[in-house]
Amino acid sequence: MPEETWTEIDQYLTRTLVRPEDALEHALQASEAAGLPAIHVSPGQGKLLMLLARIQDAQRVLEIGTLAGYSTIWLARGLGKHGRIITLEADPKHAKIARDNFAKAGLTDIIDLRLGKALHTLPQLVAAGEKPFDLIFIDADKQHIPEYFSWALKLSRPGTIIVVDNVVRSGAVIETDKMEPNIAGVRRFLEMAGNDQRVSGTALQTVGSKGHDGFALLRVQG
Repeated sequence: MPEETWTEIDQYLTRTLVRPEDALEHALQASEAAGLPAIHVSPGQGKLLMLLARIQDAQRVLEIGTLAGYSTIWLARGLGKHGRIITLEADPKHAKIARDNFAKAGLTDIIDLRLGKALHTLPQLVAAGEKPFDLIFIDADKQHIPEYFSWALKLSRPGTIIVVDNVVRSGAVIETDKMEPNIAGVRRFLEMAGNDQRVSGTALQTVGSKGHDGFALLRVQG
């Protein structure tokens, strides 16, 4: 099936099941206008994150990798009453656009954006004694996913859901002769997760407007 068909199906499903919302559309437009890479989740994937947060009755969400805040807004829509999100972003330009998008969406009071490389800010969260998070979404540079996953476990509780995006990489995840850093990071994470008795999980391939990719879904064991 050609990629054009995947995209048409994705667009149909989005029109049918994902209601448009001004704040989310504004976030996408602001991202494009600023020249940010088009690596945000699709609308359908964003709504999946929202539904996972609702199913989890999440009060505390951690996001590693903000970009322009599109996925952050989706996650915020799924929070329980009095819920809060901490989102980590390394790039000051991205952080500024995201904060503007949060303000436009009326979510400034519930989203706490921490600027700095996640490998610096994650240890700070642990050192500060942050309470465990109910849901953690990892969508940052793939080279360091194993390290992000290790820190996510330190910030979890039994029952925490961990979602990791972009784990198929157009099929490159199985091409062992193309072990550039991002692919190596994904493979190392998947092998870690598969061998770690603290979590139970799976990974699903996805096709659509974002091409051929996939995400891992893990639950921290009790």
